[in-house]
Amino acid sequence: MERYRCRMCGYVYDEKRGDPVNGVHSGTPFAKVPDTWVCPVCGAAKTEFEKIQV
Repeated sequence: MERYRCRMCGYVYDEKRGDPVNGVHSGTPFAKVPDTWVCPVCGAAKTEFEKIQV
């Protein structure tokens, strides 16, 4: 599972956890997250996220 960071505020989307509060189930790959989804912290668009290199 991969993780993606919001370039605006630093929030991390973890594919393992998803974002169930906002309708994204755990285990959802970032590519499958709807394009209308926004950062739950700052409201940035999905396009503002970058993959975290491990």
